[in-house]
Amino acid sequence: MTEKTREEVEEKYKWDLSTIYKNENELLEEYNKIKEEIENFKENENTFLNSSDNLYNTLVAYYNIDMILDKLWAYTSQRYDEDITNNQNQAWKEKVYALYERFSENASFLTPKLLGFGSDNVKKYINENEKLEKEYGFVLENIFREEAHTLSEKEEKLISSLSKAFSKTDKIANMLTDSDIDYGTIKDEEGNEVKLTDTNYKLYIESKDRNVRKEAFKTLYKALKQFNNTFALSLAAFVDKSAAFSKVRNFNSSLEASLFSDNVSVDVYNNLIDTVSKNLDNLYKYYKIKQKSLNLDEMHLYDVYVDITQNINNKYTFEEAKSLVIDSLKILGEDYGKTLNRAFDERWIDIYPNKGKIGGAYSGGSYLTNPFLLLNFKGTYHDVSTLAHELGHSMHSYYSHKNNPVQYGYYEIFVAEVASQVNELLFNNYMLNKVKTKEEKINILNQILELFKASIYRQTMFAEFEKIISEKNESGEILTAEVLNDEYYKLVQKYFGNDIIIDEEIKYEWERIPHFYYDFYVYKYSTGLAAACHIVKGILEGKENAKENYLEFLKTGGRDYPLEELKIAGVDLSNPEVIQSAMDMFKEYLNELEELLSN
Repeated sequence: MTEKTREEVEEKYKWDLSTIYKNENELLEEYNKIKEEIENFKENENTFLNSSDNLYNTLVAYYNIDMILDKLWAYTSQRYDEDITNNQNQAWKEKVYALYERFSENASFLTPKLLGFGSDNVKKYINENEKLEKEYGFVLENIFREEAHTLSEKEEKLISSLSKAFSKTDKIANMLTDSDIDYGTIKDEEGNEVKLTDTNYKLYIESKDRNVRKEAFKTLYKALKQFNNTFALSLAAFVDKSAAFSKVRNFNSSLEASLFSDNVSVDVYNNLIDTVSKNLDNLYKYYKIKQKSLNLDEMHLYDVYVDITQNINNKYTFEEAKSLVIDSLKILGEDYGKTLNRAFDERWIDIYPNKGKIGGAYSGGSYLTNPFLLLNFKGTYHDVSTLAHELGHSMHSYYSHKNNPVQYGYYEIFVAEVASQVNELLFNNYMLNKVKTKEEKINILNQILELFKASIYRQTMFAEFEKIISEKNESGEILTAEVLNDEYYKLVQKYFGNDIIIDEEIKYEWERIPHFYYDFYVYKYSTGLAAACHIVKGILEGKENAKENYLEFLKTGGRDYPLEELKIAGVDLSNPEVIQSAMDMFKEYLNELEELLSN
């Protein structure tokens, strides 16, 4: 079937961005106005600390500019994503991005000047100006948390220059995996010779044809092996930089430094690894069930990603998907349901693929706009689940924006996956009770278990690898290719167990994981899903105020630290019980799958 052009897609299936700007004249008018305000903002540098009123007015001006920039970005970036071949849309996106850079430059004085002025002086301003405390108290508190880790103005400029010089390591690794490495060719299911890439590897490693996935596995890692020393040098340089900068800023470790911005204790990170490590037996059991379902005498690493379900080709229209998702989320109450319906009635969603449209799915928008969703809906069960997932993000954004001033209107990345995973879990639980055939139930259970495997077990393994190599570096050990290979291989052995043949090639897998250059980021995927499991368990079991507390959490935006916001929903990530409850949920789904497969 030929893919439609953007113009051929019916309007009712497109998001309505005219609610942001009706035409290009409106866009241009706001662009020019904010551009002038950005240029004028620099004038505040030498006066904003002269009085409490000046400080207040400068903060108001800063967030007003930022708010309009986000609105401009929402519109131009989403127009670009509709059709990346449209040169006019691309030009507008680049113009707005340039404005962001200019604003960042013109406003760069704020934090260093505030820190130089000192928390005691700012507290005096807060005491004499109640609007500062009421509207910007948490903003200022968060800035002054950095006081003990901030250097002199001259040193900060030096650090900034060095950061730019050391910021290329991830780009080097990405360039190798995405562009420079020739992975060679393999034969697909039909016997056609196809070129293997880092991107299409996922397609072939999930193939039902064992020869295809084996060849893809062997071919990919053979190519990566040739660049082992280059990748090792790149990652070691990144770890070196992180360790050096954290030490200069008076942190005990680069792990502590990376968690600081979210005000998260190292204990939370370690608690995740420790609790998951104690529950690996259920993951091993899942692999044994997979091996039996696939009728394999022995299971290799290239077998673990193939789907165990057979011939589940159910197709859903978008109207059916809409109905299923809305029904599955009715448990969250009337107000949530009314807002959810607005997403469909007011065309927040761009539904179908078209020529030039970017792939995947996301929730976008800004503080001043609707929380728009981009989909590439093709009618699979996964597409329906994705709709529920992305609506979770959008509803979180909606409640955050509507219940907070702009400075607190955006939630932190740390909690970003909680609402989306709550929706996805509620949807899958609803569908488990709705579908009628054994095969459909197996399909849904397998998707849920794969979600746990990917988002908790695998990401925790990555988190543990980051911790190990960081600690080795900080103790003075050189991160050679051999060290990185050995440590990664030992972790794969730990997380996959003795019943799976741990193919030697897997020791090079760390080379293709871009998140290792994100400074201890991946653990947030695991804690996000674990938090969602805890919330969903309370809602489904009818725990007192579980639903109301969750909805209150959605309204918190960025007005407090992420861990404190989660406590509103009954989630305390300093308590191992939260991670354990997710492990227990995985076990329950696993036992249900095992029972179905044995009947």
